[in-house]
Amino acid sequence: MNSIQTVPFIPENAPFTAEQRAYLNGYFAGLYARVPVATNGVAAATRPARSLSILFGSQTGNCETLARRLAKEASKHGFTPTVRDLAQVQLAELGQVRDLLVITSTYGDGEPPDNALGFWEALSREDAPRFENLSYSVCALGDSNYTQFCRFGVDVDLRLEALGARRVCRRVDCDVDYEEAFSRWLAEVVGCFNGPGGNAGESVAPAAVVSETRADAEPAHGRNQPFPAPLQANLKLNGQGSAKDVRHFEFGLNGSGLEYEVGDALGVMPRNCPELVEELLGALGFSGEEDVPGRDGNPLAVRAAWLTDYDITKPPPALIRAVAERAPESHLRDLLKPESAADLKKYLWGRELIDLVLENQSARFTAREFTELLRKMQPRLYSISSSPKAHPGEVHLSVGVVTYEAHGRLRKGVCSTFLAERLPTREAAPVFVQKNSGFRPPTDSGAPCIMVGPGTGIAPFRAFLEDRQATGASGRNWLFFGDQKSSTDFLYKERLMNWYESGLLTRLDLAWSRDQSAKVYVQNKMLENAPELWQWLEDGAGFYVCGDANRMARDVDVALHQVVQAGGGRTVAQAEQYVRDLKAQKRYCRDVY
Repeated sequence: MNSIQTVPFIPENAPFTAEQRAYLNGYFAGLYARVPVATNGVAAATRPARSLSILFGSQTGNCETLARRLAKEASKHGFTPTVRDLAQVQLAELGQVRDLLVITSTYGDGEPPDNALGFWEALSREDAPRFENLSYSVCALGDSNYTQFCRFGVDVDLRLEALGARRVCRRVDCDVDYEEAFSRWLAEVVGCFNGPGGNAGESVAPAAVVSETRADAEPAHGRNQPFPAPLQANLKLNGQGSAKDVRHFEFGLNGSGLEYEVGDALGVMPRNCPELVEELLGALGFSGEEDVPGRDGNPLAVRAAWLTDYDITKPPPALIRAVAERAPESHLRDLLKPESAADLKKYLWGRELIDLVLENQSARFTAREFTELLRKMQPRLYSISSSPKAHPGEVHLSVGVVTYEAHGRLRKGVCSTFLAERLPTREAAPVFVQKNSGFRPPTDSGAPCIMVGPGTGIAPFRAFLEDRQATGASGRNWLFFGDQKSSTDFLYKERLMNWYESGLLTRLDLAWSRDQSAKVYVQNKMLENAPELWQWLEDGAGFYVCGDANRMARDVDVALHQVVQAGGGRTVAQAEQYVRDLKAQKRYCRDVY
């Protein structure tokens, strides 16, 4: 009787770190498990394809992109992967799945992303079903600047375990620079599920799960290889005397191969302010020519590396700890104590890396030591404000330029001031398209569309309206827009008024917070029109929100519940269920930041 070749492993005493051993074990397990080999040299019969369910929770689209990348890789190793949005998952069907991978972000400070709210609510109930036959692993994305780093991914991991599921591969928690950690987890999970402990070939996915879309083809240009898009226009949208500076940018995409849909975001790789680079070099006593590792690991002069490859504004936790250790007299030591978390947060507000260095000059570093404590420069994502049907070969953005005073210094938003002040017209910025399939206009062109987007939140709705105009969509459109003053902050006024007069915009409700003594916001306008807004919802309208997550989006959510109560005569509990149903039907969608 033929026996199957055993999977090799890296012993504990091998000269590798724990992470390297895990990677290599996963790699070899996947490699050897793909084609079983009989001991007599004759290949064993090909095992049946193995289903693998991949679920993603995503606020900005990163986790969806990674989920599809994982599916593509898993398919090379004999799996039949399916990718699903957590908003589409019912726990009853999850109980039929044998092998599961979850990739999810954490929104804000420990909360689930919008598309995972219903899933988490069901999973965390006391009467949630048991998953004794489920094998799983979780990849969590987060930002270590938040105290609840990757909290939602952690919660999902622990909850599945508590409900009887078997963790096949340990969870990985990825920071904003997630590529290395995600790649390591990807190799490890493919090996774990394909190894002898994974019961390869025994799992059959239920039909309800198989119906989801497959992995998309990778574009030539993406996050790791952005396209140098020439800047074609930089127009200020605010009038003279405005307290704000919002710009309309247009980039050329001809020859890039990049394609986008309305609702997607554009990723921009910025460059740091040269003056800030020079000030930081001087404060640390560096010449600027010292070799440090660049983004790709190759040596680069520190001046050049800090200009393009590293974030030199927000102090990362690792650097704060290192400064505290090297400056014994620094009060940072006390602020880093667990009981002082609130005081540390208060101290860091408005402070940047340069402040930390100037306030702790006894902390000495080499250029390499300091650079290796920095975080890699991350792309900034902006909601696209154009439709490719209206502007072929172009992509437009609506960006608020961030500048403010704090602790006696002028602070500048890295990417917004790069675009507005340091990128001349016709020069190129590295860009890529970030898909956001969870934020699309109604698929039914006859369905009504309600859009709430104050300030720069207007961006995707300019794109929505251009798209619906270009396609001849018959559905009614209602826009809630507002800002500080109608005389200076009516972004895209001429375009919006033309759309209103032509009938493309059925309703245009405007909220100006500084035009009268009592501040008026978009949520106030929603409540003023509760009966009609309710009727639009009952007529099948999609409800879309874009803009500030911390205040506006929360206030709009509260107002939506009140609209359902007042307009629909529902109780508080009934309104909550109604809104949950809107989300499950993908009729309540948010693009918030």
